[in-house]
Amino acid sequence: MGDSAIHALAGAVGGGVSMALTYPLVNLSTRAAVATKKDHMSITDAIKKTVKTEGISGLYSGLESSLAGIMITNGVYYAFYEETRSFLMRRRPAGSPAGGALSTKEGIVAGMIAGSITTILTNPVWTVQAYQSTRAVTGNADDKPTAIQSAKAIIKQDGVKGLWRGLGPALILVINPVIQYTTFERLVSLILDWRSKKGVKVTGRSALSDWDLFILGAVSKLIATGSTYPYLVVKSRLQAATHKYNSSVKAVLQIFKTEGISGLYAGIGPKLLQSALTAAFMFVAQRRIYEAVKGLIVVLQQRKALLKA
Repeated sequence: MGDSAIHALAGAVGGGVSMALTYPLVNLSTRAAVATKKDHMSITDAIKKTVKTEGISGLYSGLESSLAGIMITNGVYYAFYEETRSFLMRRRPAGSPAGGALSTKEGIVAGMIAGSITTILTNPVWTVQAYQSTRAVTGNADDKPTAIQSAKAIIKQDGVKGLWRGLGPALILVINPVIQYTTFERLVSLILDWRSKKGVKVTGRSALSDWDLFILGAVSKLIATGSTYPYLVVKSRLQAATHKYNSSVKAVLQIFKTEGISGLYAGIGPKLLQSALTAAFMFVAQRRIYEAVKGLIVVLQQRKALLKA
């Protein structure tokens, strides 16, 4: 198994773990993003209302499709990101430091390639998740649609193309992971350079502690989510199909006209908290899982070599 495949597996499992830990915030932020201004409420009020009307399980509406979505998304993203990253590192001039961070330009290229491919392949999963999450609010709390039922309902209403609702803003939102990973790489570079100047032995990204990854993951995701949030709102509303917009640009203008600037930032509180925590847990889990799988492969290879000897 190559490094890119191991990174993909680690990213998929790490993403699933982090999603499971923070899912109630994912659910609440999706619902808040598609709600109109008169329905906006605080995180505390949203939790109380959801538990009262749907029970604790209401906080986890759409969890199965979200877990599938994040694992597929992370697996595909990490596979293409790490493959592109390795390619760019190999193209560096002789004498360049190995195992370091990508430059800003390299990070943007890697993120755009990985993000675009991932978005096109996984958009149907997130359309189903948005549909499930929001239908639990407007429907019977005891009759929540499953992922398969939601997919069938979307196809019945809009055809197969309905599964790619919101693809336009989703592709624009490729800039979100680009900002996140470019920021992460820059922060890594700054920390490694600073520690090197302090006389600390630096061996590339492997020198980062779990705490380093947790903080850098959270900070980089906060910056990415905060700077692209209005399009996250538009994407959620298009995928949930709770609002009728002819295009993403018209959606932005309509939201601004009817709900004001606050409408473009509906649900940003739980989303910032959720995305920061998810990214923080994911970066740590991904590294640990990668190291465990890598170590297991080395042990198996050694045993295989001993059996052949």
